[in-house]
Order: sequence, then C-alpha cells, then structure tokens
Amino acid sequence: MRVVFMGTPAFAVPSLERLAACHEVALVLTRPDAVRSRGKRLEPSPVKARALELGLPVYETNRITPEALERLRAAEADVFCVAAYGCILPDEVLSMAPYGCVNVHASLLPRWRGAAPIQRSILAGDAETGVSIMRIGHGVDTGAYCLQGATPVPGKTADELTADLARIGADLLVQALGQLADGTCTWTEQDEARVTHAPKIEKAELRLDPEASAADNARRVLASSDAAPARCQVAGKPLRVMRAAAADPAAGSALPQAGAYSVAGKRVLLGCADGALELFEVKPDGKRAMAAAAWAAGQRDKSGGWDVLS
Repeated sequence: MRVVFMGTPAFAVPSLERLAACHEVALVLTRPDAVRSRGKRLEPSPVKARALELGLPVYETNRITPEALERLRAAEADVFCVAAYGCILPDEVLSMAPYGCVNVHASLLPRWRGAAPIQRSILAGDAETGVSIMRIGHGVDTGAYCLQGATPVPGKTADELTADLARIGADLLVQALGQLADGTCTWTEQDEARVTHAPKIEKAELRLDPEASAADNARRVLASSDAAPARCQVAGKPLRVMRAAAADPAAGSALPQAGAYSVAGKRVLLGCADGALELFEVKPDGKRAMAAAAWAAGQRDKSGGWDVLS
C-alpha cells in the first residue's frame, strides 16, 4: 500500500519503521521542531528524526493548513495512518484516502479514550492495557476498532509501558493494513456503556501524599515523567522520587506512621495511610538522580516528617 504516516513522539516511531519496511511511505506528517529537553534548543520530533534517517519525505505542521492539504492530495496515498500526531484532522482528510484514516490508540477501547491513556491505566491500577487500531471519527477516540492487543500493566513505568504498547501497535497496524487490502477487516463499534476517559495528567495528580495508600503513591511514581514528576517534601526539602514501591512489611524494618519517614540501614521509608513507600532512587532539587540510600547517607536526621509538596 501507499501510505501517509502522521505521528510525533517516540510512541509512533515503531509504527513508522514497520510501515517503511512493509509498505511505501509517501509522506510523513509531524509537528514542528520544539524545545523537548532542558537544553532549551529546538529539537526534531522523534518521528521526524527517524523519518529522515529512513530517507522519507517529511512535512511539519501544527495543523492541517491549505498547504498541508495539498501535500496530502499530492501523496496519492491508499490510506492515512496516525499514531499520536497531536493534531485534529478535518473531514476532508478523513475521507481523502480510499481506505480512510486508521489510528494507533494506546488503550483497549472503549477504556481510556483521550490524551493520557497509558498514565491513566497505571494510576487506576489496571491489570492490563493495550492498543486498539481504530477509525478516526469526529469524537475523541470514538471510532470503531478492528484489532486489539493487550499487555500487563503492574510494575511498569510509563516509559516501559509506552515502549511495550508502541511495539504492539506497530505490529497490529501492519496487520490491519493487510486486512484492509484483502477485504477481511472487521470493525467493532465501541460499547458506550464501558467508556472511561483519560484526560491529560496534571502535575498535582502525581504529588505523593502521606494520606494516600502506599500502592497509590507507588503508582504515581510509575506514572510520573519529567513533565509531571512524582514529588514530595521530606524533612522540609523538596524531593523527586524516581523509583519506589510499596514496602514489604516482612522485610525486617518497622514501618513509619503516616506522615513520617525513617532510614533503616539502606531502606528509606515514607509512612503512608496503610503502610509505607520504599524509595529506591530519588532526585533532590538542583542535584542529579541518586540511589535513595546515598541520599539518606547525607541526611543528618534518620527520621522525621514528610508531606505533600506545596
């Protein structure tokens, strides 16, 4: 098939690579270069960088302008494939290619429609999540789907889960195009009674809280990112928690009460509503990430209080 691919972040790169290996990618649409790290320099999107490495034509745009429409028409594609492009597609685009627009969405629809399905699945404590290959319609992730694939959630960080789903989505996308081409593709309408929504994660949602359960705080750490880090205040000082888990009460250390922290040997424990959160890697403000035990070694007080970062 002749394909136009639309995508921006790292999640979309495996789909682009699989399409380039199996089909003719006539054009890649991605969002323009932006400041994507702390260096404050403009950087290409992961999709743009990989497309250029693959020798594919790239067009950058934040929205579908008349010029973008002309580029899409000129591509004469059989199908448009979308993976986290980050741009609303007008009706003209949805109907331009003979096989329409198919989207790689990182959830088992109708669960987690919206912008942050991966983080929401972690925060909710879902046993599994997955990828749906769906038609793009007028609502947010409301279209029918043809294929789905699942993977376990517990214990995975948002980055790890994103990488798993990106690989699954790439394989399913190529499979879906094969079914479209030979006429065997079957579409399933979403059950509106089972819909849940995945709005963008706000920073406040990932703040660690001594009044929350240890499991909830652990999930906040797993779901965190540079854009929305898991942070708290320990002994009056701000601290980002990079890796942590609900503490095993049988591990040999007495667990602190909610709102208290303790250092027992190499274990750093934050008391929660129903147990404790054990810290493994932390990042004090203005310093590099380090093992929690190394951070604790520099603390004068081996016990004290911790709280939500104000």
